[in-house]
Amino acid sequence: MKRLQSGLLCILLSILTAAHAQITLEVSVFPELDRSVKAALPLWASLHPDIAINLLALYHADHHTAMTTALATGSNLPDVMALDVDFIGRFADSGGLEDLSLAPYNAMQYREQFTGYSFTQAIRPPHGLAALPLDLGPGTLFYRKDLMDRAHVDEAELTKSWDSYIQAGRKLKAATGVYLIANALEIESNVIRSGLNEGDGIYFDRNGATLVTTARFQKAFELAKTARLAGIDANVPEWSSEWSEAFKRNQIGSQMMGSWLAGHLQTWLAPESAGLWRAAMLPGGLYSSYGGAFYAIPKKARHRLEAWEFIKFMTLNKAVQIGSFRSIDAFPSLISAQDDPFSDQPIAYLGGQKARLLWRNIARRAPAITVNRFDKVAEEVVNVELDNVLLLDKDINTALADAKNMIERRVNR
Repeated sequence: MKRLQSGLLCILLSILTAAHAQITLEVSVFPELDRSVKAALPLWASLHPDIAINLLALYHADHHTAMTTALATGSNLPDVMALDVDFIGRFADSGGLEDLSLAPYNAMQYREQFTGYSFTQAIRPPHGLAALPLDLGPGTLFYRKDLMDRAHVDEAELTKSWDSYIQAGRKLKAATGVYLIANALEIESNVIRSGLNEGDGIYFDRNGATLVTTARFQKAFELAKTARLAGIDANVPEWSSEWSEAFKRNQIGSQMMGSWLAGHLQTWLAPESAGLWRAAMLPGGLYSSYGGAFYAIPKKARHRLEAWEFIKFMTLNKAVQIGSFRSIDAFPSLISAQDDPFSDQPIAYLGGQKARLLWRNIARRAPAITVNRFDKVAEEVVNVELDNVLLLDKDINTALADAKNMIERRVNR
């Protein structure tokens, strides 16, 4: 009898082990996060041989649309969901994400390990901690040093102020025929982030009131219009084929974006320009962030505990964070990864500049901006009105007033 019981126990353990080995974690991401996950999979497999990863990657917009539908319908939900910071508010406010501050996650204990503003952005009262930060994009002015040298423009002229930046663009265009920027929208999108303090919102205040008719937006529209009238922007939209072609043809002298643009420049936007680009502060001493990625767990996910292990692995494991830093230039939110000696290494593409030290300084000084679930709506409306100003010469005050009315109509539907 004992032998029979022992045999049955072995069979039962085998069944349980086999069942456990069959766990497959569904992870939904957007590019370039899929590359960082793939790079980390060998280490994950060695630590968690019983948990397979099924990785699904869709383009940024398609991914967030699919995740919105999945949360709304409760079907096709992944176990782990990547979110861009622009969507944190909307997804958290839907009530469909796990509050990671609660048991069994208790993630608030890790708060001090992350860059302050990135962690704060994921806290959504009354929904708690919606996600853990993965990476961030310290706002950077990338510029072609060789072209600036030909125009006798130095870095100080580019970064001193927005007026100085535009004047440098005039000098560059006159001396070389090269545009300073791809689109005047870049100036507007950065100026509206100037002068913000900890806890401020870009488009809405803490009570949800619309801010787009404030002096901040007035100045942003005026500077963008000045740049357009000066002929220093190429008037091509970012991420378009015309935009990428302009880099290949040496027609763009600078680009304001997150630190991760260095990787795009090197791999596909301007690989032939190695050693010619440099990284600097944004004009006017602006400390800001271009996006950032987060990992969240849907409340109806099938494998929430395993999903939590995966999120901790991707966000709190220093080796994994540095691996992403190396493979896709994703600046880590994890402070210990930022402090790794890797940050001190020169970047050949940027002429040997130790730009990661610049990015670390920017990341640690950028304020925690409050996100609102309707930020994307406001951004779309404001951009339409800016186009009306730049293309149709619409009065700026009228454009901003119309933007405010349209945002409030869409928010209050």
